[in-house]
Amino acid sequence: MAAEKLISLWVFLLLLYPVKSDLNDGDGGLLLSGFSDGFTTSAARNNMSLNGVAAFENNGVLRLTNDSLQALGHAFYSNPIQFKNSSGQVMSFSTAFAFAVIPERGAGADGLAFTISPTKDLPGAAPGPYLGLFNASIDGNFSSHILAVEFDTFKDPELNDLDDNHVGVDINSVVSNKSVRAVQFNGSATNKVDLDLKSGNVIQAWIEYNSQMNQLDVKISQDSARPKSILLSYQVNLSDILQESMYIGFSASTGSYASSHYILGWSFIMNGNANNLYLDKLPQLPNGTKKNHTGLIVGVSVPGALAVILVIALTFYIVRRKKKADAVEDWEHDIGPHRFSYKELKKATGGFKDKEVIGFGGFGRVYRGTLPNSDTQVAVKRVSHDSKQGLQEFVSEVASIGRLRHRNLVQLLGWCRRQGDLLLVYDFMPNGSLDKYLFNDQPKSILCWEQRFRIIKGVASGLSYLHEEWEQTVVHRDIKAANVLLDSEFNGRLSDFGLAKLYEHGSNANTTRVVGTLGYLAPELSRTGKPTTSSDVYAFGALLLEVVCGRRPVDPKASPENVILLDLVWEKWRVGEILDVVDQRLEGKFNQVEAVLVFKLGLMCSNDSPEARPTVRQVVRYLEGELEVQEEEVAVPYRKRSGTAEDYLHFYPTATSYDPEAGLSSPFSTLSSKGECR
Repeated sequence: MAAEKLISLWVFLLLLYPVKSDLNDGDGGLLLSGFSDGFTTSAARNNMSLNGVAAFENNGVLRLTNDSLQALGHAFYSNPIQFKNSSGQVMSFSTAFAFAVIPERGAGADGLAFTISPTKDLPGAAPGPYLGLFNASIDGNFSSHILAVEFDTFKDPELNDLDDNHVGVDINSVVSNKSVRAVQFNGSATNKVDLDLKSGNVIQAWIEYNSQMNQLDVKISQDSARPKSILLSYQVNLSDILQESMYIGFSASTGSYASSHYILGWSFIMNGNANNLYLDKLPQLPNGTKKNHTGLIVGVSVPGALAVILVIALTFYIVRRKKKADAVEDWEHDIGPHRFSYKELKKATGGFKDKEVIGFGGFGRVYRGTLPNSDTQVAVKRVSHDSKQGLQEFVSEVASIGRLRHRNLVQLLGWCRRQGDLLLVYDFMPNGSLDKYLFNDQPKSILCWEQRFRIIKGVASGLSYLHEEWEQTVVHRDIKAANVLLDSEFNGRLSDFGLAKLYEHGSNANTTRVVGTLGYLAPELSRTGKPTTSSDVYAFGALLLEVVCGRRPVDPKASPENVILLDLVWEKWRVGEILDVVDQRLEGKFNQVEAVLVFKLGLMCSNDSPEARPTVRQVVRYLEGELEVQEEEVAVPYRKRSGTAEDYLHFYPTATSYDPEAGLSSPFSTLSSKGECR
């Protein structure tokens, strides 16, 4: 009897305490059944290295992310693991872990990943679609030496995601090498049902690498037993990917939606089979159990009822006095993306102080802010009270635009409504708007040609996504340099969808009101008033010319024959002197072949006939060198529109007025970084 008790105690301690034997020894391994404040505090917790928003819950659950937007969390085993043998080949390994994903509002955030990395802090990693593993600059670089198995709960078309519920193998990029929909097998490979990764239920995953077969297998189940059927199998020689010494752990991120990602237990071993985790022995999720309150309700006393009535009365009194509090109507509960509270945004912007204003226009002001409980900088656009658009219609449209995801679009993170105010929350772009670099007499830096050409290609890619690659066609209607923002790496991102219209592919936009900015408006808009993808292409053509020439499409200060940039470029092209109008601030340091290509595309996009203009998808292919521009495509009839700026204004009497000195202020631009060619 004493021996049986001793054995039971040993098994109990094994489940609680991390086995400290060498992880490279097939007879031992890592076993963490929770991270509690009790017996395993000094062991399990001290053996883990956390950063970002990752933290330990009091009951022993490891939380990688919370309800913060644009956040990431890392949790790695503190010591590096030797992955290669004396021959330089990666050895077999096996891991099992239990996780759960609880979305904030039904829609999942970007997901979590088991990760093998050269570092445990992943410097420069970005949240959102990059899963806290990469950023726009390093995604896809072989030098990253990162292997991850992702459990993705957000469909990102740009990353070729299958859906919003899949498992994928990622090597040096968040674009999966192979991915499959998450399912659970019930006894056989043919008997399977969908397994919702963001159900809030605890799921166990097994990841095993066989070095003899160069095969990586992934299994998942909501049970403690290891399934016989493999969910995902991928042939890969990890000796070409992993370094000799690597860190193991987890990474998770949130984007425009938030989810709490939890790890409840974890085992890992080299050259062996990782221990299964007994799910009923693991700590409970913070909100994992629902208590039955029926007895409490039935047995409530009269004093208790009076107390409830008093609380209700007091609540009504407070609500009536708090006239400026957030008002949430029923229809708003189903609107995405994330709905911020007014208090949250007020705190983020320091009370909407004037010193935080970074842009303004007819819509109102834009403030720089930092979201509470994170270091994420955002731009908060405060729409004016006198907005003529129906609030519900406007917010519904914001919800659709908030689902747009592309690396060359400024991400709408969320919104807030407070009585007549509508506040929109965007990614903050530290290098401000493109127009500040092109048109300011004394900009802080001059964009070199490499930067300009990269910006052009990026905006073209983002616009192609809007027109053809998203679930609906999105016509931007206000493409211009002021609405192209530059991130920390001086990549161009198209912004400000305040005028954008969405409609189904193959149909037409139902608006006839001419909106936009003079110099970017297609000629047909003065007749039809209907925005199309072709009218967007025309505006993009104007953008191409101003980037290469460094001047606005309409310059009232110029001589009458040079007021319209398009007229000037066309004339120089006709007489064979096109390079004379390249921005003189480049001092002749530019790629002539690329510059001529940009001029050609600018003229093609500026064709008077909408049918003769290329699509943005074609423009992208030209810029990537997949197609070659033919001379006859450029030499087309063009109606000259020279004259004064006032003459030009008469073409579009209902369009946005044009300020030749400042243009229309970018909605959330600031200038803070030096532009260096990369």
